[in-house]
Amino acid sequence: MKLSIKTDYACRAIAWMAQHYDEDQTVHVQALAAAQGIPENYLVQILTVLRSAGFVKSKRGKDGGYCLTRPPGKICFGDVVRAVQGHVLDIPSLGDPNCPEGMKEVWRKIKHSAEQIADSVTFEDLVSASEQGGGMFYI
Repeated sequence: MKLSIKTDYACRAIAWMAQHYDEDQTVHVQALAAAQGIPENYLVQILTVLRSAGFVKSKRGKDGGYCLTRPPGKICFGDVVRAVQGHVLDIPSLGDPNCPEGMKEVWRKIKHSAEQIADSVTFEDLVSASEQGGGMFYI
């Protein structure tokens, strides 16, 4: 069970934009890349995916950049993860006819739990937790 770096970077980008959420303000790719330690060229590719999924929009020109299309409280981790990698948790054994049914049931429960947690946490929750000090978020 491994989360891709692309998914991690996408969540970091959304989280940073959520911290700086203002409908009239855009974020420059260079500032976002520097703040989150994401290679700029890779971030542009990720933002393209997030734009196609409807999480961010871009604006051209001098005041151009990226911003969220909706409030951070309307974006959950699960949705962003699915947009980038297609699923919250991929468990190939669930489609394997040789995997024992008892084991598949355990995998289903793990998958369901991961999806529930990812869908229950919004980026507004993350911003609120970090603003209250320490940045710790309890699930």
